[in-house]
Amino acid sequence: MWRPQLGEESAGLAERGRECGSGGAAYRARSRGDGRMSGGKSREHLLANGGMKVSVWSKVLKSNAAWEDKDEFLDVIYWFRQIIAIILGVIWGVVPLKGFLGIAIFCLINAGLLYLYFSSFQQVDEEEYGGTWELTKEGFMTSFALFLVVWIIFYTAIHFD
Repeated sequence: MWRPQLGEESAGLAERGRECGSGGAAYRARSRGDGRMSGGKSREHLLANGGMKVSVWSKVLKSNAAWEDKDEFLDVIYWFRQIIAIILGVIWGVVPLKGFLGIAIFCLINAGLLYLYFSSFQQVDEEEYGGTWELTKEGFMTSFALFLVVWIIFYTAIHFD
């Protein structure tokens, strides 16, 4: 069985790293097995320049977090809406809310919580994302559909014989 010599192995690692555009540092850290880069499972990752990248979860809970990637923040808004939809759908199904009142309260709470999150807690520049309206409607229809499904399922399961 052929085993690479020490010089050949490091040359291969460096070559693979250059192919990825990182000079080999990221590949070597990943292949080293020391836990610093464990395929996305750790909280922080080494960047090619040696800096640390903060995880999305730590940014979500930190006030005034720096969002370099716009899509990352929009994903947070989207998934936050889905969580709100599930929680409110369960509550509306257990408490027998019906009709337009339940829908109207959901829309107000959903839009209001997200507006407070991105304008007061995160204090992002809304114009960077296309304005307040764009952030307010990001993922709204899918969360509304999820809310309706959860609300109907829980209401039917609890209040019908």
